[in-house]
Amino acid sequence: MASFRRYRFLLTFMALFTTAVAVVTPSVAQASSKNPTTTSVLNAAKTALSKQVGVHVTVNSKSGAVASNVVVDIGSTSGSEVITSGKSVIKISVTPTYAYLSGSSVGLTTIMGLTAAQSKKVGSLSITMKAGTAPYSNFKANLTSTVLVAMLPATKGTVLSTTGTNGSKVYKLSWTTKATSSRPTTKSVLTLSSDKVTLPIKEVITSSAGGGTTTFSKWGEQVKVDVPSSASTIAYAKVFG
Repeated sequence: MASFRRYRFLLTFMALFTTAVAVVTPSVAQASSKNPTTTSVLNAAKTALSKQVGVHVTVNSKSGAVASNVVVDIGSTSGSEVITSGKSVIKISVTPTYAYLSGSSVGLTTIMGLTAAQSKKVGSLSITMKAGTAPYSNFKANLTSTVLVAMLPATKGTVLSTTGTNGSKVYKLSWTTKATSSRPTTKSVLTLSSDKVTLPIKEVITSSAGGGTTTFSKWGEQVKVDVPSSASTIAYAKVFG
């Protein structure tokens, strides 16, 4: 099985975010409004996220001179993602039975790690991956609601602040991720709602290499995925052998 080299949802896309209005569902835990702490806010967010069935996510980022845009719809059993970075375009969708991957030739090679020969086989078709296979499981893990809790930071090293005007407050969680051999030090600020439910609104990431913004909206949406026709698909085994 090939191991696709792809952007990890919300982790390798460096972003600067704009606010989004969250449509949320009631009856989930919230942080204490009187004396919130980093721990209480994260616990409330984990509880809220574990009960969400869908969300719309937009990531706008820039690394050097290259601007990238990612649009993701995450559902309980289905999801979709469109990545655009220069001439590179990738489309991924997941259903309970199959995952589908398509994109431009340069997107398939530079983002997904296909060889030029493999990309040529795919052409304008969509690669199909059946449920239960490793490639399918990889995409499902990143495009369905189980990924949501994983986006929260660890309690240690995260600083909480509360801001707001006109009686409306939001929580802000800030933390720094140390540099590695492949990535510079990054600073992140995650803004969460403090009204009824504690859910992400936006995240801002900055570093010496660039930065970006992720916005979260349509909490609770029922995600529907467009499935390509059988005539416009190619089986995973025919591409990778």
